[in-house]
Amino acid sequence: MLDPDYVLFAQVIEAGSLSAAARALGISPAMASKRLARLEARLGVRLIQRTTRRLAATDAGERFHADVVTILRDIAAAEARVTGARDDPAGILRVSAPTSFGRLHIAPRLHDFLREAPGVSLELMLDDANVDLVAARIDVAVRIASVIPPSLVAHRLADSPRLLCAAPAYLAERGSPRTPGELSRHRLLAAEGQSPWRLVNGRRHLSIDVQSHVRTNSSEIVRELALSGVGIALRSLWDVGDALSAGRLVPVLPGWEGPRDLAIHALHPRAPTVPAAVTAFIAFLRRTLDPAPWSMAAVPRDRDRDPAADALRA
Repeated sequence: MLDPDYVLFAQVIEAGSLSAAARALGISPAMASKRLARLEARLGVRLIQRTTRRLAATDAGERFHADVVTILRDIAAAEARVTGARDDPAGILRVSAPTSFGRLHIAPRLHDFLREAPGVSLELMLDDANVDLVAARIDVAVRIASVIPPSLVAHRLADSPRLLCAAPAYLAERGSPRTPGELSRHRLLAAEGQSPWRLVNGRRHLSIDVQSHVRTNSSEIVRELALSGVGIALRSLWDVGDALSAGRLVPVLPGWEGPRDLAIHALHPRAPTVPAAVTAFIAFLRRTLDPAPWSMAAVPRDRDRDPAADALRA
């Protein structure tokens, strides 16, 4: 039999307060506090750091919470299999996604998921940092990456092609680079952590150190700077596909692009069983991004060709 104090501890972490957890379990806050202290005393470790404003799990508490949640999910799944109950998506689902991608490609379609899974209480956090899924209690993370940590299960959703681009006004003023070497004479734009640029053209590979003309920690700012004619940026097609189709941005150095090892994934922590809400949300993401709303076919191809690439093909 599962210790009820484990259930209380998990509820405290999920609710963020003793009083809310007590209400959910139908006990008094004083009883909840007493039982939590009893659990900590029995384990011989502080699980929750109490302050006058909030409760926060300690490092030991975060690890214990991850184990307890896995146990609770396994028990719920076992009961559902025994009783034949349907495993409908339900409960709190915490999702993390990159800021621009979440705003452009997830938020506009969330009404579809919420209509299909009315029992889910969705929490969507947009953050460009690679958050720790367990520490932040994230159920599903959308991440654009080439390497996935072995502690996470990855579901590949779509490719993420990247290309160099700039506004027509910038190129009219400064001219178009004809070779990658000429980029050093141009204004380049990149957010913190986005240098060096890795570029490929067939079997040719280049790495270009970028001193951004404007320093920023925001990829969205880089996009807006490129659109306003400040400089040249290396952008994902999911981010600038519409602007390229409309002619607000044009490709620079056609034939050169970011490596194709980068892809868009849905990630979740490894566990013996996966909650129905997680499975349902990943299925929603697959439907949303297959086929991807962006396409290389939308990129104009009538710009001046890169003479270095032409020489390589000759």
